Amino acid sequence: MPPAQREHWLVHADGRRDLLPVHRWHGPPEPAIESVAARCTGPTIDLGCGPGRLTMALAQRGLVALGVDISAEAVRLTQDRGVVALRRDVFEPLPGEGRWAHALLVDGNIGIGGDPVRLLRRCGDLIAADGTLVVEVDPPGAGLWQGQAYVLSCSRRGSAFSWARVGVEAMDRTAAAAGMRVVDGFRSGPRWFTELARR
Repeated sequence: MPPAQREHWLVHADGRRDLLPVHRWHGPPEPAIESVAARCTGPTIDLGCGPGRLTMALAQRGLVALGVDISAEAVRLTQDRGVVALRRDVFEPLPGEGRWAHALLVDGNIGIGGDPVRLLRRCGDLIAADGTLVVEVDPPGAGLWQGQAYVLSCSRRGSAFSWARVGVEAMDRTAAAAGMRVVDGFRSGPRWFTELARR
């Protein structure tokens, strides 16, 4: 069975289980993704790009776009969509540091590394002085959680890794701790996003 048709769960150490929308990630850009892409007006780096539907949506708007993912398969799938992607850890050196007009963390990627403050600080280093960072967050009431998680796929458990969740109400203080500030927030259906800029 193709990966996009299996059930994949992200299981957190606090007992929460989130069904991963893998089928959505492998599909065309949905309205929420288009709303994120519409906010971008210059060169944009898509961090944790997965199969690349957001990177593709950016390129279709005529923007310079780079997808970045630690997974070789994700990078291959992104490149198969005809857009540029690089296999790299977000904390490693990346092209264009300090010059991107926008950086993006969607589909829960605020959790990368398990330390949202460190991640946001890193993203602040990637964008230009007048650039912005668009982050997908959890709905109100989620607060801030940091811990271990693993992916469960067809009864097969993956290795544990550090992960985090950030609710929209926790973004002001999380951003401030990273030297950034919230400049806007928006919704697309049930999904919540914040836009940050450097202080």
